[in-house]
Amino acid sequence: MSTKHAITVTVNGQRHRSEVEPRLLLVHYLRDVLDLTGTHVGCNTSQCGACVVLLNGEAVKACTLLAVQADGCEVTTIEGLAPEGSLHPIQEGFWEQHGLQCGFCTPGMIMASYQILKHNPHPTEAEIRKGLEGNICRCTGYQNIVRAVQAAAEQMHASTAAQPVASSD
Repeated sequence: MSTKHAITVTVNGQRHRSEVEPRLLLVHYLRDVLDLTGTHVGCNTSQCGACVVLLNGEAVKACTLLAVQADGCEVTTIEGLAPEGSLHPIQEGFWEQHGLQCGFCTPGMIMASYQILKHNPHPTEAEIRKGLEGNICRCTGYQNIVRAVQAAAEQMHASTAAQPVASSD
């Protein structure tokens, strides 16, 4: 008989309080308890990257963490990456550059790409490929994924460059 643990997790800006089994993986908490099915379960061994989410702003594989380890944390899933009704520039890049085929790896690829661009807004092709090493795609051959990240970086750079600078009057 297992004892459930109370956790409080902020997911995509919304606070959730739940009673969970201590062995429940974060990926299953997101999918089965919160019904956020954009985070995919691929290998359950941390090899494929289909389950990547942001935990306190850093990319993690949700199949390697227990839900109780996320207690008190902020989690961002693919559903929370952009405001409702719009796409994040990375999502747009994947769409426009055909960075997906079957789409199974896409949420994890996008979240891993977010991590890359957060730490390096102008990555080279080699840096993108290195940053995506923990994510497996069996369909695309990766070239369009790399192009998608490059396009997103350009769009993100252009949108920040276009923002007005506050005056110091």
